[in-house]
Amino acid sequence: HDEDEEEHEHHHHHDHDEDEEEHEHHHHHDHDEDEEEHEHHHHHDHHHHHADEIFQSWGAETARKYTTEEIQSILEALQDEEKYGTILRAKGIVAGTDGQWIHYDYVPGMPDVRHGSAITIGRLCVIGAGIKEDAIAELFSIKK
Repeated sequence: HDEDEEEHEHHHHHDHDEDEEEHEHHHHHDHDEDEEEHEHHHHHDHHHHHADEIFQSWGAETARKYTTEEIQSILEALQDEEKYGTILRAKGIVAGTDGQWIHYDYVPGMPDVRHGSAITIGRLCVIGAGIKEDAIAELFSIKK
């Protein structure tokens, strides 16, 4: 499947580049309509056709308590694709060691960690492509 995906991507970009160059001269003139159609078509294809194969989510409930620093370093660690897969989004609420609850939200390069309302048990959710669940569970110190 990975090979497929690469081929698909490569092919798409290749076409797109040629297209752009050919239309360079009246690029601005019909850019909007063209671009919209093209983009729409690509997204439609890409997401609906492949969604089930590409995106995965990993979730866990935990009573473990974390420090804000721990959560921050966990979110930074998630950027390591080799180790954890491609993480597109992570969010959760966990108990903090200081008695407060930590809410976190992550998109690549933008970890957001703050204190928020309490829930009964900590919840973790990680969404990505080719995610390595065991490595992620280990990162959050979750015993499966």
